[in-house]
Amino acid sequence: MKANEIKKGSVLQIDNQPIMIKQVQVQSPSSRSGSTLYKVKGKNIITRQKFERSFKGDEQVETVEFVRRPVQLLYQDSDGCTFMDSETYEQFIVSKNLIEEELTYVSEGLEGMQAFISNEQVLGIELPGTVTLEIVDSAPGIKGASASARSKPATLSTGLVVQVPEYLNPGERIKINTDNGAYISRG
Repeated sequence: MKANEIKKGSVLQIDNQPIMIKQVQVQSPSSRSGSTLYKVKGKNIITRQKFERSFKGDEQVETVEFVRRPVQLLYQDSDGCTFMDSETYEQFIVSKNLIEEELTYVSEGLEGMQAFISNEQVLGIELPGTVTLEIVDSAPGIKGASASARSKPATLSTGLVVQVPEYLNPGERIKINTDNGAYISRG
């Protein structure tokens, strides 16, 4: 596949490592003779390290053959996380280390997750764009604070800490962007 065909969500084989593409930025040449550059940002699926590289538009890149399967988290234990394929009901265990970052957004019954499977091995988990989680701990809300733009830290049911508006209280459900961990709205 050519570099100009790379899209967000693609999995590429770069330096013998599977890289999940999170962002593609196109840089047009400043001169006529220059070629368009495609700056990709992603994450190594195995080591979880961030990845950044630029490719020329006609440069060839190798893709990883994988299958996306809709999954649901059943439970977590010391062995890892047990997921179930939502279509075949097949269960599989994924190491917590592999999906450590994603786990802060995953609550039981979360819909819209997908597993990347290659050669009968789970490469990673993709989260939906937003998740709804409950605030379990934060400073008390201030009456009349809805007009101010100040925020406070709040701990969510999964242990994730995010900045939320001052008027929110423990027990309320909120929507969170899974790409950057930012508060979106009440859930």
